[in-house]
Amino acid sequence: MAATVDVADLACLEDAARRIRVGVIRGVNQAKAGHLGGPLSAADILAALYFQVMRIRPDEPDWPDRDRFVLSKGHSSIGLYAALALRGYFPVEELLTFDSLGSRLQGHPDMTRLPGLDMSTGSLGMGISAGIGIALGCRLAGRDARTFVMLGDGECQEGEVWEAAFLASRYGLDKLIVIVDYNKLQQYGWPGEEPDDRLPPAWPGELAAKWSAFGWRVLEVDGHDMAAVVRVLEQATAGDGRPVAIIADTIKGRGVSFMEGRYYWHTRTLTADEFATAMAELGEPVTNPAGGAA
Repeated sequence: MAATVDVADLACLEDAARRIRVGVIRGVNQAKAGHLGGPLSAADILAALYFQVMRIRPDEPDWPDRDRFVLSKGHSSIGLYAALALRGYFPVEELLTFDSLGSRLQGHPDMTRLPGLDMSTGSLGMGISAGIGIALGCRLAGRDARTFVMLGDGECQEGEVWEAAFLASRYGLDKLIVIVDYNKLQQYGWPGEEPDDRLPPAWPGELAAKWSAFGWRVLEVDGHDMAAVVRVLEQATAGDGRPVAIIADTIKGRGVSFMEGRYYWHTRTLTADEFATAMAELGEPVTNPAGGAA
């Protein structure tokens, strides 16, 4: 199937993903705390959702008929904040307040403080349950809104995920779309791995089979191929009576060479040299060591 966006729009989406990654690096570098690997692996998907696929109104964040998004892997909040800021929900400069005292941009999303958030998250495994509640609520209210939930692959070890998966299938929630950011790395890696080990590319056949066994329609995609990501998200919104699980094959730390595929960049601060290198690789000039905009 041909791409659903033209070349110019595709370039804009890819640049949006790049700018999301820049926002992630700057925010975490300024805070000297936070997560890097997971937000970077999710950036292309977030760009596709917020700049192409989701029906939203940044100037009317509580628009009743908007599509909803739940970041179940809430520790990757800085990636979502960067997408929201770039989309116009709040000033981009506010990203440099990430995880600081009194900031609206805390280490985990707080829907009571920041516009554009549909759920507060942080405890892994709970986001899909919230998504089910939102999807059911929209159905009962007669709204055509879609609900997107992003899970981490490590998060799929939580029992609550599969209890919720069973329930969503029983209710036939075909406007519920789960995206698994399958970057294949968890906080401490896997037994026997050394810090410099990189996992080879692999397709998550077992994970896809599990979602299918729970009655979900399963789609797989290269999570860094923007045209493919947009295409699969649009395919997912064509309901057939089943909830949809998209297994997005991604690379932890995507976009910064020394972070890619290395588990210890799950959460780590950068040295001044590492920050400068990351900015250069992302095509951004550096004007000060705190990571402010050029």
